[in-house]
Amino acid sequence: MQSLRDLRRRILTPNISETKMDVRGFHVKNEESKALLETVGASFLTGYGYAAEAPTTEAAERRLETVPTRFRGFAYEGAAMGFAVRDALRPGRPRHVAGLLAGRGDAHVYMAYVGVGWAMARLPRIRWGQLYAPDPLLRWLVLDGYGFHQAYFHTDRYVYGQYRHPRFPWPAEGPREYADRVIDQGIGRATWFVGGTDVDRVTEIFAAFPAHRRADLYAGAGLAATYAGGATEADLHRFRDRAGDYRVDLAQGSAFAAGARVRAGLVVPHNEVATQVFCGMSTAEASKVTDVTLPRGQDGGTPAYERWRQAIAAEFEGRC
Repeated sequence: MQSLRDLRRRILTPNISETKMDVRGFHVKNEESKALLETVGASFLTGYGYAAEAPTTEAAERRLETVPTRFRGFAYEGAAMGFAVRDALRPGRPRHVAGLLAGRGDAHVYMAYVGVGWAMARLPRIRWGQLYAPDPLLRWLVLDGYGFHQAYFHTDRYVYGQYRHPRFPWPAEGPREYADRVIDQGIGRATWFVGGTDVDRVTEIFAAFPAHRRADLYAGAGLAATYAGGATEADLHRFRDRAGDYRVDLAQGSAFAAGARVRAGLVVPHNEVATQVFCGMSTAEASKVTDVTLPRGQDGGTPAYERWRQAIAAEFEGRC
């Protein structure tokens, strides 16, 4: 049994070299930020590996809980990808991601849905129906994960080439035109990595995109800058200033990151610095904004997820 688990891990787990900045061709601001981003990538693959070889979700969770606080969320994200791949490659009802979300993974639900999006990017479309993402509100985060993956691994096409899918086919019930926007949020989040946490480089990349795409890109980058870190307080102030009209989008993404960190009990000092700069409040207070703005019921054709984002952004109008 152990040899089977080892084989499964070797087959399913991406090579650690894929997370190296020089391999990816990403901008390097300094050695400190380079080390941080590579540790994030290594933590993701650690979680993926735990999921690939674990006999049960509970066994993977025990190992995931040993990952250092700052990087544990990334490990859960990787584990969700690993379990989603396993589910998609076996016939029958998906069970691993469901098991993760029924256990300790529930505290990391946002990261887990994003991890399912990474799996989507690696699986043939015929297997997308096997992906487990039951919450209609959070389901869009799968596309955020898909967008991050594509920008991270296909940077020339998605970041510098600004590629956008024509009528993305998931989720089947649509609305399809909104899928592109959430993918852009993932691309914006990945650009924080592509730009090496250098706010000048990141904003230069965003400036090359059509104006109608930039709000979602900045929201993604605000999430990444808050959740992953890698910038000084002075850098974050400059990022906010350079964002201009997109400051509220930075704040919205930052609040999302705060909600994810608070829910998982993983708040660390750089989260507090980022939410103070972007949101004008503590991480706990920014997280509460995401709680009180949760949408209730349906509202025509606007996805509840987008209404949630708009309500959060409205809370920061005039504050940031």
